[in-house]
Amino acid sequence: MKKIVLGLLVAGLAAGTTTSCNKKLDVTPVDAIDANQALNTPDDVQAALVGSYTSLQAAESYNGYIQFMPDLLADNGDISYVGTYSQPQEFQRKAIRKDNSFVYSMWQRAYITINRTNNVLANLDKVTIAANKTRIEGEAEFIRSLTYFDLVRLYARDWSDGTPSSNPGVPLVLTPTTVVTDANNVKRNTVAEVYTQIIADLTKAEAELPASNGFFATKYAAAAILSRVYLQQGRFADAAAAANRVIASGSFSLDQSYADEFYQGGDLVSNTPEDIFTIQNSAQSGSNSGSNQLNNFYSQFQRGEVNVNDQLLNQFEPGDDRKNLFTLTSSQVYSDKFDAQYGTVKLIRLAEMYLTRAEANFRAGTTVGDTPLNDINLVRARVNLPALTSLTLPAILKERKLELAFEGFRLGDLKRNKESTTDPVANTPIAWNSPRLVFPIPLAEINANPNITQNQGY
Repeated sequence: MKKIVLGLLVAGLAAGTTTSCNKKLDVTPVDAIDANQALNTPDDVQAALVGSYTSLQAAESYNGYIQFMPDLLADNGDISYVGTYSQPQEFQRKAIRKDNSFVYSMWQRAYITINRTNNVLANLDKVTIAANKTRIEGEAEFIRSLTYFDLVRLYARDWSDGTPSSNPGVPLVLTPTTVVTDANNVKRNTVAEVYTQIIADLTKAEAELPASNGFFATKYAAAAILSRVYLQQGRFADAAAAANRVIASGSFSLDQSYADEFYQGGDLVSNTPEDIFTIQNSAQSGSNSGSNQLNNFYSQFQRGEVNVNDQLLNQFEPGDDRKNLFTLTSSQVYSDKFDAQYGTVKLIRLAEMYLTRAEANFRAGTTVGDTPLNDINLVRARVNLPALTSLTLPAILKERKLELAFEGFRLGDLKRNKESTTDPVANTPIAWNSPRLVFPIPLAEINANPNITQNQGY
């Protein structure tokens, strides 16, 4: 009987190989991939790894959706979605439908990415040079763990919400999907199991990756994501230590101007000394997989679907150079952060590490690397703000919010700090642990997989 395969199964087969693009089109329907024909040489494995990075470039991955949709969901009136598309409005209204196409495409793309990394890891024996094998393994583990971290934060309850060891997370798939069978109908692992795998991957990746690796992942990119994971878990000593490893490396430095990090006077924005890991874009990359979708959402030169409200603008102190990265027109206030059409998407930058180290040290009562006050004042000095003489946790969190605005941090920070947001229709508060702030498992996945359960409220 012919089978319709959706969700994880489609993701698995779509990601089975990246080496057949130039071969004759095969129009015969298949439900399996011959891995022996796909990855036979070291070059094949390296090409598959590049395909994993390419998957991160997709619009439904880190070229826009993973940052934009959670920011809309967490928003409490700082911004307004003024576009004409109804499905992004579901996120801002905190009323996401199970059949929302963004929810599905983000889920599917994540598992395509994961399956590509699984194919790389399953074929490491094809790599004959030991140093290359170690590096490739670390890069694949970094990409897989990064993807799983955002999957579990979006589609499951927060680490601090209830019991991670029993709360349903997302399915952990750690081997390549090459054949579609009933075995592909996997259950959801617990939140704790997913975090355990993420930390294991990142710890190995940090040890295996080089300090310098072009625009690919390095040991410092792995340490930086580890600091995010630990911060989300409330493991503040570990978060401070991981962020400090990045800062203490001396490999990165804050740009002199905040604006230079995001816009350099043209359609292209290259990597800067502040960048730890970025998503690369160019005009040749294609409209879906290579253009900065944040440019579409925010820029006045594109669709410009976000209006920045006075509620946010009024939070900036007088003289804050970050406030100069907004444009006021007769009808709308735009963020200029993503005006470069093919600008690199800044996924990890040094300012985040200073903010993480400051917060983690403050909460833990430690001074790993430096004092929280010095770290916050370093970030403030870059945007022409006077040094503080004392520090509070709200001051740290405010600095983090304004520095990292529109970069995809709001939902995770809201939940770990147990903040509320606002229903924009009813103008009533929504608690940090409301089921409305968790993405639904896509309806297509529920329909295709009888073993996967839906989130509360859907």
